[in-house]
Amino acid sequence: MAPLPAQEAQHTTRRRRSCILSFTAARDRCLRRRFLSAGLRPFSIRLPSAAGPGTTVHVWAPPRPERRAVLLLHGFGASATWQWAPYLRKLIAAGLDPIVPDLLFFGASSSPVPDRSEIFQARTVKAAMDAMGVRRFAVVGVSYGGFVAYRMAALYPEAVERTVLVCAGVCLEQSDLSRGLFPVSDVGEAAELLIPRRPAEVRRLVRLTFVRPPPIMPSCFLKDYINVLGSDHIEEKTDLLHTLINDRKLSDLPKIKQPTLIIWGEKDQVFPMELAHRLERHLGENSRLVVVKNAGHAVNLEKYKEVRKNIIEHLREPVSKDDESSGEKEVELH
Repeated sequence: MAPLPAQEAQHTTRRRRSCILSFTAARDRCLRRRFLSAGLRPFSIRLPSAAGPGTTVHVWAPPRPERRAVLLLHGFGASATWQWAPYLRKLIAAGLDPIVPDLLFFGASSSPVPDRSEIFQARTVKAAMDAMGVRRFAVVGVSYGGFVAYRMAALYPEAVERTVLVCAGVCLEQSDLSRGLFPVSDVGEAAELLIPRRPAEVRRLVRLTFVRPPPIMPSCFLKDYINVLGSDHIEEKTDLLHTLINDRKLSDLPKIKQPTLIIWGEKDQVFPMELAHRLERHLGENSRLVVVKNAGHAVNLEKYKEVRKNIIEHLREPVSKDDESSGEKEVELH
């Protein structure tokens, strides 16, 4: 594990070179400073070949995590710093050590391995946690990050103590698209929505994910955002979505046993409330659903104070002996 890795430096240099007078780059630098001021530092973790040869995971973490660790997994969109900055200081004040990775093909994390499943994402994050010496932790996942968090809880029950899933449609089925549950009807259209390449597509995404989107979104700012943060790994991100959705069935989804908090925006249009109730039914008594009023899919940003409060309350609950022994063995998938 090495601070300020070459890959991260190249990633930052490219952003600066492409947009010297960039609002997006300036905002990105501001968010990075917030992570630094909270006591987190950027690290590059090159995983051993057994975990995926050539795979590098970029992580923000305390130099020496010593307290209860909470792993924060971002969704589609910009890198982790854009989604978790408002949470850091309150989590630290609550006695927690936040660990914030970029998932593969976001930020400075990458891999030459062709596997695009959330299972592979889960394995790489777990390998990064092992490299840091963090053996037990809670995990919080937003949207796509919730899919990865869910798989981590299923694969590593001895490591994951508690789970928080924020607007994570893990119970969706591919057939839901054709029957009109979502604003898109197929995987290709979903990729166009979640990986926008033009200002009009960014506007559509923002209006779908926020209950109160900005009234004015100038094209020059949206182009800047796409150029600085939305132009990397487009093919890989598209493959992530195809792998996530194609042939997905609820009957194939394992049930996790960790105490799980489900948080959902009442007006989520990306993953409608039906999926929240479906997940609550799937998990049964181990889960609790919190519905946030007047919030959409971006509830973690729109109502971050309410979401943050619920996360901290859930993570502060004592871990019982039943929780610690809820998983018999780690699941091995071949």
